Amino acid sequence: MNLNYQGTTSNGLSCSGKSVASYIARCAQLAMILEVSASPKPGNIDRHHDYDDTRYEHFLASAVSISPVIEDATRGCTGIGESLKDAVCQSNSWQAGGNTHFGAFLLLIPLSMAAGELLEKDGSFDVDQLISRAHEIVMSTGTEDALDFYKCFSSAGVRVNDVDEFDLQDEGSLGSLEEKGVTLYDLMVISQGYDQIANEWVNGFKTCAYCAQTITRLMTAQDGEFSIPDINQAIVYTFLKLLSETPDTFIQTKTNIETAENVSMQAKYIISKIENNDYKMSLFWGDIETFDEDLLDCRLNPGSTADMVIAGIFIALLGGLRF
Repeated sequence: MNLNYQGTTSNGLSCSGKSVASYIARCAQLAMILEVSASPKPGNIDRHHDYDDTRYEHFLASAVSISPVIEDATRGCTGIGESLKDAVCQSNSWQAGGNTHFGAFLLLIPLSMAAGELLEKDGSFDVDQLISRAHEIVMSTGTEDALDFYKCFSSAGVRVNDVDEFDLQDEGSLGSLEEKGVTLYDLMVISQGYDQIANEWVNGFKTCAYCAQTITRLMTAQDGEFSIPDINQAIVYTFLKLLSETPDTFIQTKTNIETAENVSMQAKYIISKIENNDYKMSLFWGDIETFDEDLLDCRLNPGSTADMVIAGIFIALLGGLRF
């Protein structure tokens, strides 16, 4: 398998069929593990910080648990809705920390399905083709996918904004969805204005690709280019960069838009200092740690940003990034 990405290649893996699905699943697992392990990643659980009810180990267990789900989705055995339901079931059966990766599942599943098709076809990898095919896949979702999506909420313990016309916590909405023939993509279109994951579905996974390109560029920079060759630091930078540009909708759902915008402004201040000092992350590690502690104390968790970064790491790993 020759995975061309930003001028880099993988280790020349040659695989087909089941091994392609296994490769993609391992990239997904490693992406989730690297993201939750990155520290300090302000406001989020990581290798050094837990919440009272959810711990770092819960995220690790969830990441490991979904390998068969990603493999089945990659091989086209299940649709997005069924895969999402299976992912939540697997995650819950392996850990007791509640919702760890629901948003990430919504990104990883269609991206995995797209990757499976592309790698099976000719073994090559192209980011634009990947996100284009993933967008086509989500646009083709049906009402059954929307029903499976709704059925996940009680078991996943997901905090969400209600979709206009359809109360996400009301089982009565299932009948209304079916009657009106609403697809999962339709729900995402309705939600795109106040949910980053929905916006990503509707706009073609462009931010996921942006995160992947940011991490890869910093990790593989040549002489004379700004670089962050440490994978932990590269992930922390990418997380802060995205947070500085886009208020986190998980924070907005839990609090309000003003709070989410204030958190983004704090991230932007740190990013500006890093970028004005040749990306020397170590000079501002104390600022990042203080920001982290402040958000943890206030229970402000940029969870949607973390989900986007997971998808970005996944794409970078698919493309051959190694560290």
